[in-house]
Amino acid sequence: MAFSDFQGNAETVRQLREMLARDRFPHAVILAGPQGAGKYTLALMVARTMNCLQPRLTDGLPDFCGVCSNCTRIAQSEDLESRFAEAVEAREGLRETDKRETRILVQTHPDVLVVPPDPPQMMIKVDQVRQVIQTARYKPQEARRRVFVFVDSAFMKEAANALLKVLEEPPDFATLFILVRNPGELLPTIRSRCVIFSLSALPNSEIERYLEKSRPEWNARQRQLVSRLSAGAVGRARTLNLEEYMSARKDALTLLVTAIRSGEHSDLFRTTETYRAGGEGKEKTDRLLGAVYGLLKDLLALVSNAPELVRNTDIAAELKSLATAVDFNWINQANYQLGQVQSGMRRNVLRPLSLDAFALTLER
Repeated sequence: MAFSDFQGNAETVRQLREMLARDRFPHAVILAGPQGAGKYTLALMVARTMNCLQPRLTDGLPDFCGVCSNCTRIAQSEDLESRFAEAVEAREGLRETDKRETRILVQTHPDVLVVPPDPPQMMIKVDQVRQVIQTARYKPQEARRRVFVFVDSAFMKEAANALLKVLEEPPDFATLFILVRNPGELLPTIRSRCVIFSLSALPNSEIERYLEKSRPEWNARQRQLVSRLSAGAVGRARTLNLEEYMSARKDALTLLVTAIRSGEHSDLFRTTETYRAGGEGKEKTDRLLGAVYGLLKDLLALVSNAPELVRNTDIAAELKSLATAVDFNWINQANYQLGQVQSGMRRNVLRPLSLDAFALTLER
Protein backbone atom coordinates (compact mmCIF):
# COMPACT_ATOMS: atom_id res chain seq x y z
CA MET A 1 0.00 0.00 0.00
CA ALA A 2 1.10 3.57 -0.72
CA PHE A 3 -0.45 7.02 -0.91
CA SER A 4 -1.58 6.20 -4.43
CA ASP A 5 -3.94 3.61 -2.90
CA PHE A 6 -5.77 6.25 -0.87
CA GLN A 7 -9.19 6.91 -2.35
CA GLY A 8 -10.18 10.51 -3.07
CA ASN A 9 -9.19 13.87 -1.54
CA ALA A 10 -6.04 14.00 -3.66
CA GLU A 11 -5.43 17.69 -2.91
CA THR A 12 -5.44 17.16 0.87
CA VAL A 13 -3.10 14.18 0.53
CA ARG A 14 -0.79 16.22 -1.68
CA GLN A 15 -0.65 19.06 0.85
CA LEU A 16 0.29 16.68 3.66
CA ARG A 17 3.02 15.09 1.57
CA GLU A 18 4.41 18.47 0.51
CA MET A 19 4.77 19.45 4.18
CA LEU A 20 6.61 16.19 4.78
CA ALA A 21 8.90 16.95 1.85
CA ARG A 22 9.75 20.37 3.29
CA ASP A 23 10.18 18.88 6.79
CA ARG A 24 7.69 21.47 8.02
CA PHE A 25 4.92 19.20 9.22
CA PRO A 26 2.73 20.76 11.98
CA HIS A 27 3.04 19.49 15.52
CA ALA A 28 -0.76 19.02 15.71
CA VAL A 29 -3.19 18.24 12.90
CA ILE A 30 -6.97 17.90 12.91
CA LEU A 31 -8.27 15.57 10.20
CA ALA A 32 -11.98 16.24 9.74
CA GLY A 33 -14.53 14.35 7.70
CA PRO A 34 -17.40 11.85 7.83
CA GLN A 35 -17.01 8.42 9.35
CA GLY A 36 -15.29 6.16 6.87
CA ALA A 37 -13.70 9.00 4.89
CA GLY A 38 -10.21 7.62 5.61
CA LYS A 39 -9.01 9.91 8.41
CA TYR A 40 -7.45 7.09 10.43
CA THR A 41 -5.93 5.43 7.36
CA LEU A 42 -4.37 8.73 6.28
CA ALA A 43 -2.95 9.45 9.75
CA LEU A 44 -1.22 6.06 9.81
CA MET A 45 0.10 6.62 6.27
CA VAL A 46 1.71 9.86 7.41
CA ALA A 47 3.09 8.13 10.52
CA ARG A 48 4.69 5.46 8.34
CA THR A 49 6.14 8.04 5.95
CA MET A 50 7.66 9.96 8.86
CA ASN A 51 9.33 6.85 10.24
CA CYS A 52 9.95 4.60 7.21
CA LEU A 53 13.42 3.04 7.21
CA GLN A 54 13.47 2.84 3.41
CA PRO A 55 11.64 6.04 2.37
CA ARG A 56 10.96 6.61 -1.30
CA LEU A 57 9.47 9.18 -3.64
CA THR A 58 6.35 8.71 -5.73
CA ASP A 59 5.23 11.52 -8.00
CA GLY A 60 8.15 13.46 -6.58
CA LEU A 61 6.77 13.43 -3.01
CA PRO A 62 7.61 11.37 0.10
CA ASP A 63 6.08 7.93 0.46
CA PHE A 64 6.59 4.87 2.68
CA CYS A 65 7.94 1.51 1.62
CA GLY A 66 5.37 -0.59 3.48
CA VAL A 67 7.82 -3.44 4.14
CA CYS A 68 10.37 -2.21 6.68
CA SER A 69 9.96 -3.04 10.37
CA ASN A 70 8.60 0.40 11.24
CA CYS A 71 6.03 0.35 8.43
CA THR A 72 4.82 -3.17 9.16
CA ARG A 73 4.47 -2.62 12.90
CA ILE A 74 2.61 0.65 12.48
CA ALA A 75 0.37 -1.05 9.90
CA GLN A 76 -0.70 -3.56 12.55
CA SER A 77 -2.81 -0.77 14.05
CA GLU A 78 -4.84 -0.43 10.84
CA ASP A 79 -7.45 -2.91 12.06
CA LEU A 80 -8.44 -0.64 14.90
CA GLU A 81 -11.58 -2.58 15.76
CA SER A 82 -9.58 -5.77 16.42
CA ARG A 83 -6.80 -3.98 18.32
CA PHE A 84 -9.41 -2.15 20.42
CA ALA A 85 -11.20 -5.43 21.23
CA GLU A 86 -7.89 -7.00 22.27
CA ALA A 87 -7.12 -4.08 24.59
CA VAL A 88 -10.57 -4.24 26.19
CA GLU A 89 -10.27 -8.01 26.67
CA ALA A 90 -6.85 -7.60 28.25
CA ARG A 91 -8.23 -5.04 30.69
CA GLU A 92 -11.15 -7.28 31.59
CA GLY A 93 -8.65 -9.94 32.66
CA LEU A 94 -7.08 -7.68 35.29
CA ARG A 95 -7.93 -7.45 38.96
CA GLU A 96 -10.70 -5.00 39.77
CA THR A 97 -8.31 -2.46 41.30
CA ASP A 98 -6.00 -2.60 38.27
CA LYS A 99 -8.94 -2.55 35.87
CA ARG A 100 -10.18 0.76 37.23
CA GLU A 101 -6.77 2.36 36.75
CA THR A 102 -6.10 0.98 33.25
CA ARG A 103 -7.07 2.95 30.16
CA ILE A 104 -7.52 1.61 26.65
CA LEU A 105 -4.62 2.41 24.30
CA VAL A 106 -3.48 0.78 21.06
CA GLN A 107 0.26 0.54 20.42
CA THR A 108 1.84 -1.80 17.88
CA HIS A 109 4.99 0.33 17.56
CA PRO A 110 6.77 1.87 20.58
CA ASP A 111 6.65 5.34 19.06
CA VAL A 112 3.11 5.37 17.63
CA LEU A 113 0.27 5.52 20.14
CA VAL A 114 -3.41 5.35 19.16
CA VAL A 115 -5.91 6.75 21.66
CA PRO A 116 -9.51 5.50 21.18
CA PRO A 117 -12.55 6.41 23.30
CA ASP A 118 -12.46 4.49 26.56
CA PRO A 119 -15.47 2.30 27.46
CA PRO A 120 -18.03 2.22 28.91
CA GLN A 121 -18.59 5.97 28.44
CA MET A 122 -16.76 5.81 25.06
CA MET A 123 -14.98 9.10 25.69
CA ILE A 124 -11.30 10.02 25.77
CA LYS A 125 -10.34 10.36 29.42
CA VAL A 126 -7.78 12.40 31.25
CA ASP A 127 -5.55 9.43 32.10
CA GLN A 128 -5.22 8.64 28.39
CA VAL A 129 -4.14 12.21 27.67
CA ARG A 130 -1.72 12.13 30.60
CA GLN A 131 -0.13 9.04 29.09
CA VAL A 132 0.39 10.98 25.88
CA ILE A 133 1.88 13.93 27.79
CA GLN A 134 4.26 11.69 29.69
CA THR A 135 5.35 9.75 26.59
CA ALA A 136 5.79 12.88 24.48
CA ARG A 137 8.53 14.09 26.85
CA TYR A 138 10.92 11.41 25.65
CA LYS A 139 12.69 11.09 22.35
CA PRO A 140 11.54 8.27 20.05
CA GLN A 141 12.99 4.84 20.73
CA GLU A 142 13.11 3.38 17.23
CA ALA A 143 11.61 6.04 14.94
CA ARG A 144 12.38 9.60 13.91
CA ARG A 145 9.16 10.99 15.37
CA ARG A 146 6.60 9.99 17.94
CA VAL A 147 3.06 10.03 16.57
CA PHE A 148 -0.13 10.16 18.65
CA VAL A 149 -3.54 9.58 17.08
CA PHE A 150 -6.72 10.55 18.92
CA VAL A 151 -9.41 8.75 16.94
CA ASP A 152 -12.41 10.68 18.27
CA SER A 153 -13.37 14.18 19.38
CA ALA A 154 -15.32 12.97 22.43
CA PHE A 155 -12.97 14.33 25.08
CA MET A 156 -14.10 14.52 28.67
CA LYS A 157 -13.71 18.11 29.92
CA GLU A 158 -10.68 17.39 32.08
CA ALA A 159 -9.07 15.43 29.22
CA ALA A 160 -9.58 18.30 26.76
CA ASN A 161 -8.00 20.75 29.19
CA ALA A 162 -5.06 18.40 29.76
CA LEU A 163 -4.52 18.09 26.00
CA LEU A 164 -3.92 21.83 25.83
CA LYS A 165 -0.73 21.38 27.85
CA VAL A 166 1.00 19.33 25.18
CA LEU A 167 -0.43 21.51 22.39
CA GLU A 168 0.87 24.69 24.02
CA GLU A 169 4.39 23.31 24.50
CA PRO A 170 4.80 20.57 21.88
CA PRO A 171 8.09 18.66 21.76
CA ASP A 172 10.07 18.96 18.52
CA PHE A 173 9.94 15.22 17.85
CA ALA A 174 6.20 14.52 18.29
CA THR A 175 3.14 14.91 16.07
CA LEU A 176 -0.48 14.69 17.20
CA PHE A 177 -3.45 13.80 15.03
CA ILE A 178 -7.00 14.48 16.20
CA LEU A 179 -9.68 12.80 14.08
CA VAL A 180 -13.12 14.43 14.08
CA ARG A 181 -16.29 14.52 12.03
CA ASN A 182 -16.71 18.24 12.67
CA PRO A 183 -13.92 20.47 14.06
CA GLY A 184 -16.60 22.44 15.91
CA GLU A 185 -16.88 19.49 18.31
CA LEU A 186 -13.51 20.50 19.78
CA LEU A 187 -12.74 23.38 22.12
CA PRO A 188 -11.77 26.59 20.27
CA THR A 189 -8.51 26.61 22.22
CA ILE A 190 -7.66 23.18 20.79
CA ARG A 191 -8.65 24.13 17.23
CA SER A 192 -6.54 27.28 17.34
CA ARG A 193 -3.42 25.26 18.12
CA CYS A 194 -3.85 22.79 15.26
CA VAL A 195 -3.79 22.85 11.47
CA ILE A 196 -7.12 21.59 10.09
CA PHE A 197 -7.50 19.45 6.98
CA SER A 198 -10.89 18.27 5.77
CA LEU A 199 -11.71 15.09 3.86
CA SER A 200 -14.81 15.54 1.74
CA ALA A 201 -17.31 12.91 0.65
CA LEU A 202 -16.61 11.19 -2.66
CA PRO A 203 -19.08 11.14 -5.56
CA ASN A 204 -21.23 8.02 -5.79
CA SER A 205 -19.73 7.20 -9.16
CA GLU A 206 -16.22 7.10 -7.66
CA ILE A 207 -17.39 4.83 -4.84
CA GLU A 208 -19.03 2.51 -7.37
CA ARG A 209 -15.83 2.29 -9.43
CA TYR A 210 -13.88 1.45 -6.30
CA LEU A 211 -16.40 -1.26 -5.32
CA GLU A 212 -16.30 -2.75 -8.79
CA LYS A 213 -12.65 -3.63 -8.13
CA SER A 214 -12.74 -4.35 -4.41
CA ARG A 215 -16.09 -6.19 -4.22
CA PRO A 216 -16.48 -7.99 -7.58
CA GLU A 217 -19.08 -10.34 -6.06
CA TRP A 218 -21.58 -7.47 -5.96
CA ASN A 219 -23.64 -6.65 -9.02
CA ALA A 220 -24.18 -3.13 -10.35
CA ARG A 221 -27.40 -2.63 -8.40
CA GLN A 222 -25.76 -3.68 -5.14
CA ARG A 223 -22.78 -1.38 -5.76
CA GLN A 224 -25.15 1.51 -6.43
CA LEU A 225 -27.01 0.82 -3.18
CA VAL A 226 -23.84 0.59 -1.09
CA SER A 227 -22.38 3.74 -2.63
CA ARG A 228 -25.47 5.72 -1.64
CA LEU A 229 -25.63 4.16 1.84
CA SER A 230 -21.98 5.07 2.44
CA ALA A 231 -22.69 8.78 1.84
CA GLY A 232 -19.41 9.23 0.01
CA ALA A 233 -17.24 7.49 2.64
CA VAL A 234 -15.16 4.82 0.95
CA GLY A 235 -14.23 3.15 4.25
CA ARG A 236 -17.89 2.76 5.15
CA ALA A 237 -18.61 1.34 1.70
CA ARG A 238 -15.72 -1.12 1.93
CA THR A 239 -16.71 -2.49 5.32
CA LEU A 240 -20.50 -2.54 4.97
CA ASN A 241 -21.90 -6.05 5.46
CA LEU A 242 -24.59 -6.00 2.82
CA GLU A 243 -26.22 -9.23 3.95
CA GLU A 244 -26.59 -7.98 7.53
CA TYR A 245 -27.87 -4.63 6.32
CA MET A 246 -30.51 -6.18 4.07
CA SER A 247 -31.71 -8.38 6.92
CA ALA A 248 -31.94 -5.39 9.29
CA ARG A 249 -33.70 -3.29 6.66
CA LYS A 250 -36.27 -6.02 6.05
CA ASP A 251 -37.17 -5.96 9.75
CA ALA A 252 -37.13 -2.15 9.77
CA LEU A 253 -39.65 -2.12 6.93
CA THR A 254 -41.87 -4.47 8.91
CA LEU A 255 -41.90 -2.01 11.81
CA LEU A 256 -42.67 0.97 9.59
CA VAL A 257 -45.28 -0.79 7.48
CA THR A 258 -47.09 -1.89 10.65
CA ALA A 259 -46.98 1.66 12.00
CA ILE A 260 -48.09 3.35 8.77
CA ARG A 261 -50.65 0.93 7.40
CA SER A 262 -51.90 -0.56 10.69
CA GLY A 263 -53.91 -3.74 10.73
CA GLU A 264 -52.44 -7.21 11.17
CA HIS A 265 -49.67 -7.37 13.78
CA SER A 266 -48.53 -10.97 13.45
CA ASP A 267 -45.58 -10.09 11.17
CA LEU A 268 -44.49 -7.42 13.65
CA PHE A 269 -44.56 -9.77 16.62
CA ARG A 270 -42.74 -12.54 14.74
CA THR A 271 -40.04 -10.07 13.77
CA THR A 272 -39.48 -8.41 17.14
CA GLU A 273 -39.46 -11.75 18.96
CA THR A 274 -36.07 -12.47 17.36
CA TYR A 275 -34.43 -9.52 19.15
CA ARG A 276 -33.16 -10.98 22.39
CA ALA A 277 -30.84 -9.96 25.21
CA GLY A 278 -27.08 -10.39 25.17
CA GLY A 279 -24.23 -8.93 23.17
CA GLU A 280 -25.28 -10.51 19.89
CA GLY A 281 -28.82 -9.25 20.40
CA LYS A 282 -27.52 -5.75 21.07
CA GLU A 283 -25.55 -5.70 17.82
CA LYS A 284 -28.59 -6.94 15.91
CA THR A 285 -30.78 -4.31 17.55
CA ASP A 286 -28.27 -1.55 16.78
CA ARG A 287 -28.31 -2.56 13.12
CA LEU A 288 -32.11 -2.54 13.12
CA LEU A 289 -32.34 0.92 14.67
CA GLY A 290 -29.76 2.24 12.20
CA ALA A 291 -31.82 0.82 9.33
CA VAL A 292 -35.00 2.43 10.68
CA TYR A 293 -33.26 5.80 10.92
CA GLY A 294 -32.09 5.40 7.32
CA LEU A 295 -35.57 4.61 6.06
CA LEU A 296 -37.03 7.56 7.95
CA LYS A 297 -34.47 9.84 6.26
CA ASP A 298 -35.58 8.47 2.89
CA LEU A 299 -39.23 9.07 3.75
CA LEU A 300 -38.36 12.62 4.78
CA ALA A 301 -36.60 13.17 1.44
CA LEU A 302 -39.70 11.95 -0.43
CA VAL A 303 -42.12 14.01 1.66
CA SER A 304 -39.89 17.02 1.01
CA ASN A 305 -39.96 16.41 -2.76
CA ALA A 306 -36.26 15.56 -2.87
CA PRO A 307 -36.25 12.00 -4.28
CA GLU A 308 -32.64 12.40 -5.42
CA LEU A 309 -31.60 12.18 -1.74
CA VAL A 310 -33.10 8.71 -1.26
CA ARG A 311 -30.38 6.20 -0.41
CA ASN A 312 -32.32 2.92 -0.51
CA THR A 313 -32.85 3.22 -4.23
CA ASP A 314 -33.59 -0.49 -4.74
CA ILE A 315 -36.87 -0.15 -2.81
CA ALA A 316 -37.75 3.33 -4.04
CA ALA A 317 -41.23 2.27 -5.20
CA GLU A 318 -42.17 0.86 -1.78
CA LEU A 319 -40.81 3.92 -0.03
CA LYS A 320 -42.82 6.22 -2.31
CA SER A 321 -45.95 4.27 -1.43
CA LEU A 322 -45.27 4.65 2.30
CA ALA A 323 -44.42 8.34 1.89
CA THR A 324 -47.91 9.09 0.56
CA ALA A 325 -49.35 8.01 3.92
CA VAL A 326 -47.12 10.10 6.23
CA ASP A 327 -46.15 13.72 6.73
CA PHE A 328 -43.32 15.67 8.35
CA ASN A 329 -44.93 15.59 11.80
CA TRP A 330 -45.27 11.79 11.70
CA ILE A 331 -41.62 11.38 10.69
CA ASN A 332 -40.55 13.76 13.45
CA GLN A 333 -42.57 11.77 15.98
CA ALA A 334 -41.08 8.51 14.67
CA ASN A 335 -37.56 9.89 15.17
CA TYR A 336 -38.45 10.88 18.71
CA GLN A 337 -39.92 7.46 19.49
CA LEU A 338 -36.85 5.76 18.02
CA GLY A 339 -34.71 7.81 20.40
CA GLN A 340 -36.86 6.53 23.25
CA VAL A 341 -36.21 2.97 22.09
CA GLN A 342 -32.47 3.59 22.13
CA SER A 343 -32.72 5.06 25.61
CA GLY A 344 -34.66 2.00 26.73
CA MET A 345 -31.96 -0.30 25.35
CA ARG A 346 -29.43 1.38 27.65
CA ARG A 347 -31.77 0.67 30.60
CA ASN A 348 -32.10 -2.99 29.55
CA VAL A 349 -35.77 -2.71 28.62
CA LEU A 350 -37.02 -5.87 26.91
CA ARG A 351 -36.18 -5.42 23.25
CA PRO A 352 -39.21 -7.14 21.67
CA LEU A 353 -41.57 -5.15 23.90
CA SER A 354 -39.81 -1.85 23.17
CA LEU A 355 -39.85 -2.45 19.40
CA ASP A 356 -43.52 -3.44 19.48
CA ALA A 357 -44.34 -0.27 21.37
CA PHE A 358 -42.43 1.82 18.81
CA ALA A 359 -44.54 0.53 15.91
CA LEU A 360 -47.89 0.47 17.70
CA THR A 361 -47.50 3.97 19.16
CA LEU A 362 -47.06 5.39 15.65
CA GLU A 363 -50.01 3.61 14.03
CA ARG A 364 -51.90 5.89 11.68
